[in-house]
Amino acid sequence: MVVLAASPNELDRARQLYQATEYSAALKVLNRLPNKTAEVYALIGQSQFMNGEYKRAAESFDKAVAQDPQNSEYRHWLGRSFGRQAESASILTAPGLAIKTRQAFEKAVALDPSNKEALNDLFEFYMDAPGFLGGGLNRAEQLIEQIGRTDEAEGHYATAQLADKRKDFNSAEQQLRRAIDLAPRQVGRIIDLAKFLARRGRVSESDQALAQALKLAPDSPQVIYVRAELYIKQKRNLGEAAALLEKYINSPLTPDNVPREKAMELLKQAKGG
Repeated sequence: MVVLAASPNELDRARQLYQATEYSAALKVLNRLPNKTAEVYALIGQSQFMNGEYKRAAESFDKAVAQDPQNSEYRHWLGRSFGRQAESASILTAPGLAIKTRQAFEKAVALDPSNKEALNDLFEFYMDAPGFLGGGLNRAEQLIEQIGRTDEAEGHYATAQLADKRKDFNSAEQQLRRAIDLAPRQVGRIIDLAKFLARRGRVSESDQALAQALKLAPDSPQVIYVRAELYIKQKRNLGEAAALLEKYINSPLTPDNVPREKAMELLKQAKGG
């Protein structure tokens, strides 16, 4: 029996659909491929994850890991899938899923210590999870030096998150501003500061930071969304927030952006729905 290999053109088409956030269309292409490699299973898992099918995504990443157990990215995505399942799981099953999440993140980092996204997710897990699940602020703190080695600005952002958690708000602000100094062209660094200032009730300063982000990247979907989100949280400029969200929904988004569905839910809030 001859097993047909996946056509590179079909796989490329699925990647293009995924990058255009057409996840269901990507899945249709991927599910037709006769000989599924680890790469194919991983892209299936990513598309399922983005569609909110977290259990199926975990099953797909399990298959990818089985074929390529040394791949850090596949382990990281497996952990993310477990984590999303844990968020909506019952009190009986959530702890086990949380532990699987941590173990997958830790394995991803062990396989590739420079995997920035895996490092960041493991850091956040340690920050948020209780000790009996393997979390803790001390464990998070131990990761900061490693994060800083891969990205100095991100190391300062991680330090800011930890300081914020410990309610050392002055230090948190200093670290966020240091991250901006190190990466002045990264609009996300300015957005981090704007969100922090907004949480502290410093609305005027937050608006100034957002104006700086807007000047740096006027067409950035990230800036558009965050402006709308903060307006709605602060219960002001709701008409402008609605217009921003409509612009966001009609923008060419990528998997790195907030899903359109979430923006549509926020739009309902802006319109009083």
